[in-house]
Amino acid sequence: MLSTGVLRAHLLAAGLAGPVATAREKSLRNYRLFAARDPRATLGLDPEQRWDERDLLRLMADRCGVSDDPGHRTGHDVIDPERTLSALDVFAGRLAAAARRRAPVLFGTGHPHRLLAFYATLADAMSSAGCPVLTPAQGRCIDITTRFGVRTHRLVYAHGVALVQESPVGSAGGEPGAHTHSPLPVRVALEAAAEAGGTLPELVVGDHGWVCGAGQLGIEAMGLADTDDPALFVGEAEGQVAVAVPVDDAVRSASYRPLTRYVLNRACLSQ
Repeated sequence: MLSTGVLRAHLLAAGLAGPVATAREKSLRNYRLFAARDPRATLGLDPEQRWDERDLLRLMADRCGVSDDPGHRTGHDVIDPERTLSALDVFAGRLAAAARRRAPVLFGTGHPHRLLAFYATLADAMSSAGCPVLTPAQGRCIDITTRFGVRTHRLVYAHGVALVQESPVGSAGGEPGAHTHSPLPVRVALEAAAEAGGTLPELVVGDHGWVCGAGQLGIEAMGLADTDDPALFVGEAEGQVAVAVPVDDAVRSASYRPLTRYVLNRACLSQ
């Protein structure tokens, strides 16, 4: 059993919480974009109320622990580890509830290089608990706007987790997939499941557009979010997102293993 104290120490040592690598300038830029309803920052969420930059800064201070001082504009952001631990407990509770009712679950990530293993282990545990882990729209092509223009991606599944890539798995370089904030992959997956008359997920677990895109459609959705991802925390505040766990989402993949162990222990899903 991984204790809360041990995990708190790990969060700080690994840079998952405490002072994190996410630049304050980047977070503030994304708050400005979100306030302007820029899709690069809303991630598929259509907020019910108006959020200006000061509103977002107050929200992120409350949910993540970042400084609420608008004059603090440079350096690195800070995540309060106590807020991370509290959110992980709620996350684990939601996962346990889904496991008890053997709910169909969809996992997806826009951070496959960092978070694939985290979600894959959860997917395996949920499958072992009797939950269908869904894989709709396997191989479907999706045109996603990137900083290089519109690029065609393919929706694939690795160890039960959806991701997009511009080339097949196992291609040169061995990259697992592309980094994306787009909600289009989850929309395509859900549309394909509905068109086929198949099972729809009762829970979506992931990050970025996977969470916001599913939550906007009324599906229970939860996942990890960095300080420059205000959309998930706005969705949580407004009720479209079930849980947003504040954590740096771009550290080494191995650093998330203790989080996985903690969640599985709390959810009574340890294998």
